[in-house]
Amino acid sequence: MVQFQSQDLPQLLIIHPPLSLAIAESRLSQKFHLLKAWESELPLDQFLTTYACSVQAMLCYPVTQVNADLLRLLPALKLVVSPTAGVNNIDLVECRRRGISVTTSGSAFSEDVADTAVGLLIDVHRRISAADRFVKGLWTSKGDYPLGSKLGGKRVGIVGLGSISSVIAKRLEAFGCIVSYNLRSKNSSLTYPFYSSVHELAANNDALIICCPLTDQTHHMINKEVLSALGRRGVIVNVGRGAIIDEKELVRFLVHGEIGGAGLDVFENEPHVPEELFALDNVVLSPHNAAFTPESVESSSRIVIANLEAFFSNEPLITPLIHG
Repeated sequence: MVQFQSQDLPQLLIIHPPLSLAIAESRLSQKFHLLKAWESELPLDQFLTTYACSVQAMLCYPVTQVNADLLRLLPALKLVVSPTAGVNNIDLVECRRRGISVTTSGSAFSEDVADTAVGLLIDVHRRISAADRFVKGLWTSKGDYPLGSKLGGKRVGIVGLGSISSVIAKRLEAFGCIVSYNLRSKNSSLTYPFYSSVHELAANNDALIICCPLTDQTHHMINKEVLSALGRRGVIVNVGRGAIIDEKELVRFLVHGEIGGAGLDVFENEPHVPEELFALDNVVLSPHNAAFTPESVESSSRIVIANLEAFFSNEPLITPLIHG
């Protein structure tokens, strides 16, 4: 079997180390010469200048901001590989302008995010996390625990209906929920009721699940008007991005009992979470890990490597978001 030196392998730039999601370095290093910028003693701009004319592919974890300033330092770059489905850290307009392809994890995380979304919805309605705290500290002194609410029969509006949302919808149907959705335009292939505005969706549902991308158009899309339309008994679940919701307004609505509850996996200024939420029994919090299970990370790893191998072999990319 032929053994290749690292320098003989295609170069793969990684600017920041992974946090919760890690593509196994041992597998990557067998196929690619890894350029790990964070391990260099050079300032980042000098490190990138050293490889500016040779680096064609970059593995981009969510912490890395791929913007015009960064891309200007990498004139030979042709591929940005994201190991997640979210790409709000990547300037897609600039990548398209420069002819740079962008790939994502595809549907690798869809089932796990869907499970978490439905789990948060169940938890808020049935007060499971709050009940756990009650049993561990208050049951003997307080007696009866407040009743939760039935999930079956609830009207649930989904903001966005891509691969994750479609899996959520199927799970909700199994619970007997009535599903509807909002997109920029109606999808004729979907049989669920469609609402043209998020405000209208909120007004006609008992709960909202947010799982659309963060863009200029969706930033603070869930504002006080939408929360008011959802109503005092309404529940909101967010497994998309924190800034889709106006977090200050959400906190105010929850503290004053103007909506029924919230299940939040994402926040506007992570890892900082408004402390007002910590004492609320109708709020369930998760540290932006809805997507991550050993199984989903393994699936994402396979997709990342497959996209890189396809690129360096001049074959079609596996999960392209943008073709360069």
